[in-house]
Amino acid sequence: MPIRTAQRVAQVKPSATIAMSMKAAELKAQGRDILSLSMGEPDFETPDHIQQAAIEAIRDGQTRYTAVDGTPALKDAVIAKFQRDNGLDYERDQILVSTGAKQSIYNLLQAMIDPGDEVLIPAPYWVSYPDMVRLAGGAPVTLHTTMDCDFKITPAQLNSAITEQTRLLILNSPGNPTGRAYTRAELEALGEVLEEHPRVVVVSDDIYEHIWWADEPFSTLAQVCPSLAPRTVVINGVSKAYAMTGWRIGYAAGDAELIKQMRKIQGQSTSNPCSISQAAAVAALSDSQLCVEKMCTEFRKRHDWLVPALNELPGLTCSAGEGAFYVFIDASEAIERMGADGDGEFCEHLLEKAGVALVPGSAFGAPGHVRISFACSLDTLKDAVSRIGEALPAG
Repeated sequence: MPIRTAQRVAQVKPSATIAMSMKAAELKAQGRDILSLSMGEPDFETPDHIQQAAIEAIRDGQTRYTAVDGTPALKDAVIAKFQRDNGLDYERDQILVSTGAKQSIYNLLQAMIDPGDEVLIPAPYWVSYPDMVRLAGGAPVTLHTTMDCDFKITPAQLNSAITEQTRLLILNSPGNPTGRAYTRAELEALGEVLEEHPRVVVVSDDIYEHIWWADEPFSTLAQVCPSLAPRTVVINGVSKAYAMTGWRIGYAAGDAELIKQMRKIQGQSTSNPCSISQAAAVAALSDSQLCVEKMCTEFRKRHDWLVPALNELPGLTCSAGEGAFYVFIDASEAIERMGADGDGEFCEHLLEKAGVALVPGSAFGAPGHVRISFACSLDTLKDAVSRIGEALPAG
């Protein structure tokens, strides 16, 4: 007799990003020449001074449990980062350090959402948002956007989506999978709508903050609209900017009582993040940021080559981004020419015929699209674009 699992698990889909990466790895293991452009993971090594901080922490015996919500040293480094980069002021009891920014968001949803509560999620969205909402018993409400509006929601769209059941709005800028970012003026306009709905809390997912090349400086909602800061939870971490994905350190900043409840959730699940990773994160946030600038410069070079190269391929259209390391491609014309049954089959075809692994846009709430990660060398990107071009039907 099969073991019965919880009904809530049936609502959750496996991560499409991880699934495609695993399939690419399987084909590589079989000896196939596969270029994987599916994972959102920097291809750089963690900077030396950060590695050294971890080694020193081990030698100093920092190998025991820490406080559930992070060491005082890392909390202070996070507070200093917010002051330095965003002009935001927090106290230690307003900071929660978690095992990655993903856990920070999960803790928040578990602490806030009851059955029937609605969470507004602009699409294209990061694949995990809707399923994390469902696991909390909430209802994800998708706000669809298109390339014509730069994949960003409008104030009117936001206002019309808010109901009596709305509890949260998730904003991710620069965004995964599009790389598009809200300007200061656009955030101010959204803030005017949110001012009229005081029950709505905002999650500002800023994980790609420092992978940024827009004409104006990066802005986060709590910075642009100070009156909304008390009901804005800022999510960030060290994974993307410092090439520390495996170290698993993220953090949340917000209302002290809400952070307390999030800490309670974490205390009954994972408890504290890795002590060694926390010591490394202190060095990442506190020491010279030149390593971040160097990585960002390289990401922009790749972006600036990739976008026009993809637009030259038959049936593909994409727009430039302001940050992150993704290009989101409208492949609907190429899918139709190929006779493929949607973006999933299109990606399967490219994997089998071209040896290039992409992620279907349906996983991000945008059917007919595909996502390319350019967190790989420029030579790899050039090879991948050449292969994709050969596998596409002629125009």
